[in-house]
Amino acid sequence: MIFRSAVCEALGAPALAMATTFLAFGAAVQAAGIGLGWALAAAQLVYGMPGQMVLLAALGAPGGPLPAVLGAVAANARFLPMAVALAPWLGGRGAARFLALPFIAVTPWAMAMRRLPQMPVPERLTWFLGFALTSWTVAGLSTWLGFVIAPMLQGWVLAALLFVNPLYFGVILAGETRFAPARRAVLCGMAATPLVLLLPASWALLGAGLVGGTAAFLWSLRVEQR
Repeated sequence: MIFRSAVCEALGAPALAMATTFLAFGAAVQAAGIGLGWALAAAQLVYGMPGQMVLLAALGAPGGPLPAVLGAVAANARFLPMAVALAPWLGGRGAARFLALPFIAVTPWAMAMRRLPQMPVPERLTWFLGFALTSWTVAGLSTWLGFVIAPMLQGWVLAALLFVNPLYFGVILAGETRFAPARRAVLCGMAATPLVLLLPASWALLGAGLVGGTAAFLWSLRVEQR
């Protein structure tokens, strides 16, 4: 029942948010003249849109595959602290909780951090696997669909679709009433967004995230000290 409940929950708004983003990725791969197999491998194995887009942009660039791989690893490095924060809430015995770690992505992580603290410990891992595996499957199917219907989508549509999931993630965090630092992180991230237009393209997203995250950390630290 817990697994089925998680699947049903994942197939609601979370699935829609993920589907639009991965649909755009599939269409972008097709527009770049790359095969469907590559698109599905990137979506299911990398399973992080910044890393996937770095790989896509780096294909054919000078330096071979190493810079592309390093860039994707750096772009998805956020999954490490996310996994560290989530692991204690997963429950399970021994190494069982590690079954969930490959399926951590933005939406499953955000939903899990809201739901798991309220659930009995024995049910947590089952719920997360149901939710995360459903999200992972939706990502693959949406990538395939985006690849197929790519000729029907205009460039501005793809750009808009890519932002749906990050916006959904931001809304989840902003609405988290039990964890004020999450709201501060969203506000500081929004305030730092204009830096993307001022910094070099290769450092824009990383630089804005560093400034916004640091500001949110210092803000929370000051609040705690008071």
